[in-house]
Amino acid sequence: MVEGVSHNAREFLAQEAMFLAADVGGTHARIGLVSREPDGTRPVTVLQYHRYACADWPSLTAVLQDFVGQLDHSVHVNRCAVASAGYVLGDAIVNDNLPWPVSIRDIRDSLGIEQLAVVNDFEAVAYATQFLHQADTTPVIATDAAPAEGPVLVMGPGTGLGSAVLLPGKPHATVLATEAGQIALAPGNEREIEILRYLARDREYVSFEHALSGPGLLNLYRALCALRGQAPLLSLPSQVTQAALDRSDDAAVEALDVFCGLLGSFVGDLCLLYGARGGVFLAGGILPQIRDVLLASSFRQRFFNKGVMRAFLQQVPVRLMEHGQHGVIGAAGLYLDGRT
Repeated sequence: MVEGVSHNAREFLAQEAMFLAADVGGTHARIGLVSREPDGTRPVTVLQYHRYACADWPSLTAVLQDFVGQLDHSVHVNRCAVASAGYVLGDAIVNDNLPWPVSIRDIRDSLGIEQLAVVNDFEAVAYATQFLHQADTTPVIATDAAPAEGPVLVMGPGTGLGSAVLLPGKPHATVLATEAGQIALAPGNEREIEILRYLARDREYVSFEHALSGPGLLNLYRALCALRGQAPLLSLPSQVTQAALDRSDDAAVEALDVFCGLLGSFVGDLCLLYGARGGVFLAGGILPQIRDVLLASSFRQRFFNKGVMRAFLQQVPVRLMEHGQHGVIGAAGLYLDGRT
C-alpha cells in the first residue's frame, strides 16, 4: 500500500496507467490492454491480449469495441496507441493493404478515446526488439563476433513488405520508419530478370513488395507458371505456400525458392544502406511459416553476395522472430516515450 494515498486515488492512478495498444496489419489486428512497466525492463505489461482476423470485422472501430467489451466493467480506458502500416492523412490512416478504411474520429467518438496516437507498424516492432531475448528467436545467420553496437534492421513480408531501423541511444532509442519495400526490384540472376520482365508487362514500376509479400509470392507463382507455359492452379498466397511446403506444385516450389533468394539479396542491400552492424530481425507473417525452407534456401548465399562488403556482412547476425505481441508493446512504448 502507498502511504497517504486513498483507495479511490490508487484506483484512479491504476486506471490512468492503463491504455489500449493496437498493432493493425492487413491480415490480423492485435489488441492489448497495457500498463506502464514500473521496473523499466520493458515499457509495458500486457494485461489482456487478443488477435483478430481483419476479414471477419467491418472496421477497426468494431474490433476495438469488441475487445473493450470483454474487459472487466471496472476498467475504463481513454487512451490508445495504434501501430499500422501506411500514414495519417487528415482523419484517415491511408494504407492500401488494410481491408477497410480507418477513421481516427470514428474510433475516438465510438470508444470515448481522448488521446489516439498512430505509429508505423514496423517502427513499433523495431522498438520492441530492444526487449527480445535470443531464446525467443531463431538464428538464420549466426556470427562468432560479439554483438556490436549499432543500427538494427527489422523487416519482413506479410500483406505488404515492412521495414524499420532501430538506432540505439540515450535516454531512448530512436526508430527510423522506412518505405524500403517500395525500392525497385533488383534481379540477381537470369531467372529473376525473366520474372521482372513479366511483372513489368502490366505496371510501370515493380517494387520489391511486388515480389516479397503475400501478394508478391502469388505474383512470383503466376510469373513462373507463364514462363513454364502452364496455367496457374493456385489463386491464394496461402495455397502457394502450402503447395511449396508439400512440394505438390513445381511452380510453387520454385516461387518460394525465388522468394527466399530475393529476400536474402534485399536484406543484404538494406544492411549496407543502413550500416546495420547491430543485426537483423526478420519478422512478418510469412517467414515463421516457411522457416525450414528459408534456412535451407539461397538466402544466406544471396545475403553475403555483395562483393567487397561480404566481410562486413559476415559480422551481422540475422535472426527470425515471431510477430506475436511485439507490435503492441512497441506501439505502447513509443507512445509513452512521447514520440507518436
